[in-house]
Amino acid sequence: MSEVLNVEEIFAKNVFTLGKMKERLPKNVFKEVKRVMEQGGELSLASADVVAKAMKDWAVENGATHYTHWFQPLTGITAEKHDSFVSHPDEEGKMLMEFSGKELIKGEPDASSFPSGGLRATFEARGYTAWDITSPAFLKEAATGVILCIPTAFCSYKGEALDKKTPLLRSMEAISEQALRIVRLFGNTEATKVVASVGAEQEYFLVDSEKALQRDDLIFAGRTLFGAPAPKGQEMDDHYFGVIRERIGAYMKDLNEELWKLGVTAKTQHNEAAPAQHELAPIYETANIAVDHNQIIMETMKRVAAKHGLRCLLHEKPFAGVNGSGKHDNWSLTTDNGVNLLDPGDTPNENIQFLLVLSCIMKAVDTHADLLRQSASDPGNDHRLGACEAPPAIISMFLGEQLEDVVKQLVETGEAHSLIEGGKLETGVSTLPDFQKDATDRNRTSPFAFTGNKFEFRMVGSADSVASPNTTLNAIVAEAFCEAADVLEKADDFAMAVHDLIKEYMTKHQRIIFNGNGYSEEWVAEAERRGLPNISSMVEAASTITTDKAVKLFERFGIFTKAELESREEILYENYAKTINIEALTMIEMSSKQIVPAVVKYTKELADTVNAVKAAGVDAFVQVELLNKVSVKLAEMQKALEHLMEVEAKAAAMEEGKERAFYYRQVVMKAMEALRTPADELEMMVDKKVWPFPTYGDLIFEV
Repeated sequence: MSEVLNVEEIFAKNVFTLGKMKERLPKNVFKEVKRVMEQGGELSLASADVVAKAMKDWAVENGATHYTHWFQPLTGITAEKHDSFVSHPDEEGKMLMEFSGKELIKGEPDASSFPSGGLRATFEARGYTAWDITSPAFLKEAATGVILCIPTAFCSYKGEALDKKTPLLRSMEAISEQALRIVRLFGNTEATKVVASVGAEQEYFLVDSEKALQRDDLIFAGRTLFGAPAPKGQEMDDHYFGVIRERIGAYMKDLNEELWKLGVTAKTQHNEAAPAQHELAPIYETANIAVDHNQIIMETMKRVAAKHGLRCLLHEKPFAGVNGSGKHDNWSLTTDNGVNLLDPGDTPNENIQFLLVLSCIMKAVDTHADLLRQSASDPGNDHRLGACEAPPAIISMFLGEQLEDVVKQLVETGEAHSLIEGGKLETGVSTLPDFQKDATDRNRTSPFAFTGNKFEFRMVGSADSVASPNTTLNAIVAEAFCEAADVLEKADDFAMAVHDLIKEYMTKHQRIIFNGNGYSEEWVAEAERRGLPNISSMVEAASTITTDKAVKLFERFGIFTKAELESREEILYENYAKTINIEALTMIEMSSKQIVPAVVKYTKELADTVNAVKAAGVDAFVQVELLNKVSVKLAEMQKALEHLMEVEAKAAAMEEGKERAFYYRQVVMKAMEALRTPADELEMMVDKKVWPFPTYGDLIFEV
């Protein structure tokens, strides 16, 4: 029997928690740290020196030799530059290990080599990382040794945000300030802030590493660019929540242990719908910590997979024909004295504060549906959204029968006197308990669904940082709260004013509510009739962040400047074009150097067989027919390959920007699809022994 794992003992073992700070810091310094964490402000340099020494001593005691300012540039992944604690030896030649408050608070990584959208020129290299005191430092155990990682924000010399965390922190302050105005109106004088909380569920695929390394597309693009469907897919629904196989179970066990040591509350694990697909869900926590932890989860998933001879695929659509992977972003708002603003209570029709909050969120999502859609955009997600496995590209809100009925009553009569109850679920089995049902079902096709006391934003892609979606959510809801508070704070009759405002918002924005089947063609037509935007791709969504409406929103709350938004739009176009460029070049290489030569070899074998059969005086009809079919498809593939090479060369020569990104989307992607079709058909015809790389069956069923 394996050694019993004591989760309580190892949890947060590698995190410099508040508890460890309390043990190691003088009371006055600890008190100052707590005050800054909870109320904002700056830590004095003297206190920072004390914290830095305590942090360094703890890290060194646990084997650390280096530290890094761990940040999240606009690449979507994390970045780190390691510096050792080593300083000048003393007079006796003894090495000293030092770490100052200045080194803790500020770092200076190169700011010219990360995406900046023109905010930084190549010759303007200076950038700063600033310690995020609200997110705890942690130890990363890797081949490089033990590294002290200090979560930071990343800004340019001129103060522009060059990362995903800075705008997120700004948005958290904005929504806290505006939400406080709302709760104050309802008599809550004890709360000092409202915290945006997030729980990001993570879907992923696991395949055998040795097989994955035989495919250039998985190496360079993270997804299969060729591949005929296996005889079996997910149609039997037998993988979903199925028994976890031994090899995968061993991986999950080690993954959990590594995450628990890093203070990540890994809670749920299971097989997802597609073969070789799985999911991990943590417990929700403060938004910026949840973002940090999700980056840690993705990085740890890949690292642990390598130890098990596996490759973790986080691409939104690594395999055609089966479900892709998303990241369900569960978002809620809670005061620091324990009031969840999204908790409807037992009688939501009478919970005026909840109804106001709900009406504000309806307004926010309807007004800024384009921004919310953009926040979940990336090249991989274009393959997933609306593909009968994920929410459609059309933003709508699912409220469930009970709340939808409450909204309907308020819109029609201004009052909501009745409430749909859940009722009792009767199993019909005497030994099974009957129990009260929830008042509403769930809807897996909704991109933004109310799930009891939170909203679940289901559109986010599996490889994406959850910083951008939560920055946008915080910003649009902060605006709605601000505008509501502006009205209500001036009202002579608050009860009447809040009643009228709830009805006004719900009436004006009820079009955003949809509880039906988001996959249906009828919904596409209905959404168009309602005037809801249907933004089908990342390149179409990119410009939504620089509209007058968006600039006004983000500048109003100091989340982005216009220049920062314009830089991000430019980066989105660059990212899309570069991603498709890599995919197109990979397809060209795999076709010209692997698939075509393999098929040519196979046709020669077929031709030799035909000649041999004919020489034996036997009818070679079957062999000739197969040779003809393969030759036709090979010619079709060669023609498509030449066309892709032509349009790819044209795209690569274009100036970077919007036009180039759209050309990749509209022309190059179409040429890639035209090349894939005959290649996948050839895979079904050619001898498996000749095919140059592992097939879907090899990858997703042999793990």
